[in-house]
Amino acid sequence: MGSSRWKVAAAVAFLVVVGPFLPVDADEHDHTYKDKEEVVLWMNTVGPYHNRQETYKYFSLPFCAGSKKTISHYHETLGEALQGVELEFSGLDIKFKDEVLQSTYCEIDLDKPKRDAFVYAIKNHYWYQMYIDDLPIWGIVGEADENGEEHYLWTYKKLEIGFNGNRIVDVNLTSEGKVKLVPNTKIPMSYSVKWKKSDVKFEDRFDKYLDPSFFQHRIHWFSIFNSFMMVIFLVGLVSMILMRTLRKDYARYSKEEEMDDMASSRFDRDLGDEYGWKQVHGDVFRPSSHPLIFSSLIGSGCQIFSVSLIVIIVAMVEDLYTERGSMLSTAIFVYAATSPVNGYFGGSLYAKQGGRRWIKQMFIGAFMIPAMVCGTAFFINFIAIYYHASRAIPFGTMVAVCCICFFVILPLNLVGTILGRNLSGQPNFPCRVNAVPRPIPEKKWFMEPAVIVCLGGILPFGSIFIEMYFIFTSFWAYKIYYVYGFMMLVLVILCIVTVCVTIVCTYFLLNAEDYRWQWTSFLSAASTAVYVYMYSFYYYFFKTKMYGLFQTSFYFGYMAVFSTALGIMCGAVGYMGTSAFVRKIYTNVKID
Repeated sequence: MGSSRWKVAAAVAFLVVVGPFLPVDADEHDHTYKDKEEVVLWMNTVGPYHNRQETYKYFSLPFCAGSKKTISHYHETLGEALQGVELEFSGLDIKFKDEVLQSTYCEIDLDKPKRDAFVYAIKNHYWYQMYIDDLPIWGIVGEADENGEEHYLWTYKKLEIGFNGNRIVDVNLTSEGKVKLVPNTKIPMSYSVKWKKSDVKFEDRFDKYLDPSFFQHRIHWFSIFNSFMMVIFLVGLVSMILMRTLRKDYARYSKEEEMDDMASSRFDRDLGDEYGWKQVHGDVFRPSSHPLIFSSLIGSGCQIFSVSLIVIIVAMVEDLYTERGSMLSTAIFVYAATSPVNGYFGGSLYAKQGGRRWIKQMFIGAFMIPAMVCGTAFFINFIAIYYHASRAIPFGTMVAVCCICFFVILPLNLVGTILGRNLSGQPNFPCRVNAVPRPIPEKKWFMEPAVIVCLGGILPFGSIFIEMYFIFTSFWAYKIYYVYGFMMLVLVILCIVTVCVTIVCTYFLLNAEDYRWQWTSFLSAASTAVYVYMYSFYYYFFKTKMYGLFQTSFYFGYMAVFSTALGIMCGAVGYMGTSAFVRKIYTNVKID
C-alpha cells in the first residue's frame, strides 16, 4: 500500500511540473468511440447536498461495485487533486451503443453498521456524483418517509445516454427501485443502459448544465449597467473636481492669474496660507514606512491582477468548465508564469525607495501569496483528514505545489526583480526629498488616514457586490459560472472605481499637508476586501444552509484567502493609479 501511494505521488508531481508542456487529453482520451467499445462509468464523490464542499469517496458509503475489473485512475491535473476528485471505477459493464436491460450487478449485505451509515446519509440529504465521458451525473442516495422514521435506498440506476455519431453528448440518470432499509437483509443493486440518437452537437453538450435564467437574469444586467453608470458619473465627477481644483491651485501657486471674485480670492488666499499640496513637495516622495513589506504587497497585487485578467480572457475563449479542475489548474499555471510581474514591480519599487535588502524582498514577494494559501489549506487539511473527506490534499500534491514554488515561481521572480531594479529602479522623482521630514499639522477627524482607509472601500465594493453573489453561488452551490464577459466588465469597473476613489482620497490627504499617501492609497483601496468578507458572513447565514465544523472552517478559511487576495490586488491598483497622479501633479507645478 505504501509503495503504491508513493507511485501515485510521483505521478502527480510529474504531471503537475511537466503537464503544462504536454498536449492535453481528456480522461476519456479523444471522446470518440467505436461500436461495442468500453465506456467507463466513474464514481466520484458523495456528500450532503447543502454542504457542497464536504465530499467523501463514493465507496465510503457501503455501496457495492460491479464485477468488472478495476481500471486505475491517476489525477490528470493539479486542479483535480486539489478539488477532491476521487474517481473510482464503478465495475459496471457499459459498451458504446450496446443497450443493457435491467440487471443486478451486486448485492449489499446490509448489517446494522451499514444500515446506520445509509440512514445517516439519507438524513443529511446525501447526493453522489458520477462521470461518463467527462459528463457529470448526480443522483440521490435515498429518501425518508413523511414522518422521517423509515428510510429507503434507491437501488436501480437507469442510465439514458445520448450519442451523436461516434460521440457521447448527453447522459441522464433516473433513480428507481426504492427499498426499505432493514438490518440483516440483502439489497440487490441493479442498472440498465439505454442509448438514443441526439441532435446535440458535441461542442454544446455542456449547455444543459448551465443556468441562463440565473446568470443572465435582469438583475445581473441591471447591476452591470448600474455599476457602469456609477463609473461614468464617478470618473466625470473626479475629473471635473480635480481638474477645476488643480487648475486653481496651479494658478495660485504660480501666480499666473488673479481671481475675479474678491470673496473667492480671499477664501483661496486663506486656504493657500494654511493648506496646500504644494507645501509637502519636499516630503511627498519620501520612502514609505516598512518599504520591504510595502513593495512586496504592490508586486503581489500586480501579479494577482495579471492572473485575474489572463484567466478571465482564457475562460472567455475556452470553455474551462467542460474539464474537471481545468480552471484551478489554469490559474496555478498562469500564477507561476506571471511571477516576473511580481518581481519587476516589487523589485523596482523597493529600489526606488532606497531598499538594500533586495534578496529578502524578493523572497517575501515570491512566497507571500503561496504561503497564505498553503497555510490556510494546511490548516483546513487537518480537518478534512479528521473527517476522511476527499478534500484532504494528497501528499503528492503537496510535493508538486512545493516544486512549483521553489523551481518555477522563485526563479522567475528573481528574473523579474533583476529586470525591475535595473530598468526602472532609479528614484527619478520630479521633486527633491528634504533631509528632515516636515511635521504633519493637525487636521479634521475625517481627514485622518484611518478614516480615509475605512471609507475608501465602500464605493469599490458597491460596484462588485452583486457580482459577488453570483460568484459565491457558483462556488458554494450547484451552479456553473460561465458568464466571464460579466466578470471582465466587473474587473474593469472595479479598477476604474478604485483608482478614482484613491486619487480623491490622496488629494484631500495631501491638501491637508499629510504626505503619508503611499500606505493610505493602498489600504483605502484594499479595504474593499473587508466589506467583501463581511458580505461573506451575510451570505453564509442567510443564503446557504451550510453546517458543521468542516464546512464552516472551509468556507470562512477560503473566503479569507479570496478576500485578502482581492484586497492586495485592489490596493496595488489603487496605489499604481495614485502614484501616476501624484507624479503628474508635482511634475507640472513650479517649485520655488
